This record gives sequence, structure tokens and C-alpha cells, in this order.
Amino acid sequence: MIRINLKEALNLYNKDLFYLGRIAQDIRKKLHPGKIVTFVIDRNINYTNICISKCKFCAFYKTKDGFLLSIEEILKKVKELVKLGGTQVMLQGGLHPKITLEYFISVFKKIKSKYPFIHLHSLSPPEIDHLAKISNLSIKEVIKKLKASGLDSLPGGGAEILVDRIKERVSPHKINSTLWLKIMETAHSLGLHSTATMVYNLGESLKERLIHLEKIRSLQDKTHGFKAFIPWSFSSKNTKIKAFEGSGLDYLKTLAISRIFLDNIPHIHSGWVTEGKKLAQVALHFGANDLGGILIEEQVIKATGLNYQINLKEIIQLIKDAGFNGAQRNSFYEIIKYYN
Repeated sequence: MIRINLKEALNLYNKDLFYLGRIAQDIRKKLHPGKIVTFVIDRNINYTNICISKCKFCAFYKTKDGFLLSIEEILKKVKELVKLGGTQVMLQGGLHPKITLEYFISVFKKIKSKYPFIHLHSLSPPEIDHLAKISNLSIKEVIKKLKASGLDSLPGGGAEILVDRIKERVSPHKINSTLWLKIMETAHSLGLHSTATMVYNLGESLKERLIHLEKIRSLQDKTHGFKAFIPWSFSSKNTKIKAFEGSGLDYLKTLAISRIFLDNIPHIHSGWVTEGKKLAQVALHFGANDLGGILIEEQVIKATGLNYQINLKEIIQLIKDAGFNGAQRNSFYEIIKYYN
């Protein structure tokens, strides 16, 4: 596969949609021969909505009168996931000023003691940085302690656009792009894999969107720790940012460019949570090979007014109607069960 540079990617974006889609799909077929589209049965558990970051693009956070789940409440939610055949939990929440590292160590240990097969894909780089600051520990020390207590991998939240001009405008109190990359590099060096994400339509230029991809690709060359990349469009409803809603054309082009540019990342997710089921279905023909998770109890995107939901039967049918065969995977992208 021939690696393209940033200038070539810019030129490609301006090409015909279907031309771009054919290139992306050819690459997808080389990486993933056959007609399998994967998904994971997982649950997002938002442990708190109290957050000191106050990101302008977030409709979920509260500065007061929010919630903080007890360990017992979290265990109950994990139990419900297990009954549904789930294998992955993503704990994510705000940067709560009073939550300590010990809270997560205790939560992770109790989950693993009851459900050792559950994969803890939890705590994005901003949460790791926050825990390091309030614990007066290094990033490396925090990740080591979390890994020892059961953390398996990191989600890619907090990246948005990895260009500080954009991050300073939409999330001035959260970690910058350099620190996000450093935390991911540290996690990879300690044996944890992760996903990478991009939230676009935040006022960035197309070149800045591609700079984001370039930074992800460069780190992947060094660590090989990213399992997947997930792009999604920003929804401005209920937030402090006013923006035009992204188009389906822009999403498909962005996803296709991601598949072409990120030649060292094996999996590209199609985003039904933010783009809707129909567009996510079309994206399976523009380079995506994975539909992410069923995401039981997703709340953060829902707070912006987008309320797409899906169950096991629906996701299998969605894949089938797109001309593919569904397969349930685990968090290492190993297939657990095929559906014809």
C-alpha cells in the first residue's frame, strides 16, 4: 500500500465521492478480505457528569447538582451487561474535582474479581491527566496503578482535533494535543492498546483535520498501539458552540480519507451513534469495517439531542442489509461469533 502525504490527502478530498470511496474500499478489502463487519457488545458507564473542564462542545457536564455513581451502582450495570452477552465496559465521565485514583482502583478490582472476562476499555487521556494531577503522580505511575487493578485499554476521547488552535477555542481547560499524544504513547509503552478518535466540524480547516490524522499516524508508526480509528461529526445542539450540522457527504469523505491515510491502523469504525444507522450503513462501503459497539446506556452524545439506539438484532440486520455478514468481536478485534 502506497503511503500518501498531507498534500495528496488534501487533493484527494476534493475528488468525486465515489472515486474516493472506491479507493478506500479497495484498501479495506486488502486489510479485511471477505464480507465480515464486526461489532462489540459493550456498555458505556458514565460514573459522573461533574466536570471542571467545562468544554464548550459538551452538553453533558454539570458544575454542580450532578451525580457520582457508587461502586455498587457500577457493578449492577456491569451485571446487566453480562446478562446480555457483553464483553466490554467503558467507564467515562467528567473531571470530578474530588474523585481519587483509589476510587478507580477499587472499581476496577471489584469488576475484575466478579467478571474477570470483562474488558475495561476506560478512562480517556484527559481523565488520566486529571488523576495524575490530583494524586501528585506521574502519568506513567497512574497508568501502571490502573493497569495493575484491571484497566485493559484506553478510549480515544479528548482528542477532538489535535491542533491547539482548535483545542484552545473549544476546550481551553483540557489537555493540549501534545499531552494527549504523550499519554497514549505512555499507555502503549506499558502494554495497553487504545483507540484514536476525531471529532470534526469544530471550526477546523480541512488541512487541520488532516494534521490530526498525520499526528495519529506518526504515533502509530512509533508504538503500534492503536487498534482502531473513529471519526465523527460534532453536533452543536445544547452546547456553547454554534455550528452548521455536518453533511453526510463530508462524513463519507472524511471516513474514506481516514482509511486511505491511516495505512498503519487496522480498523476504521462507522459511527451510527452520531451519524445515524443509514449513513453508518453506507459508510461500510467507504472504508469502514467495524460498527463499534451496541453502546448500552450511551449518555454523552444523547445530551446533544442525538438519540440513536441499536440492539443486537438490529445491528446484525443493518450489516446484512448493507451486503455484509455480521460478527461479534472482543476488544482485541478477535471474532467471538459469526452471524450469517
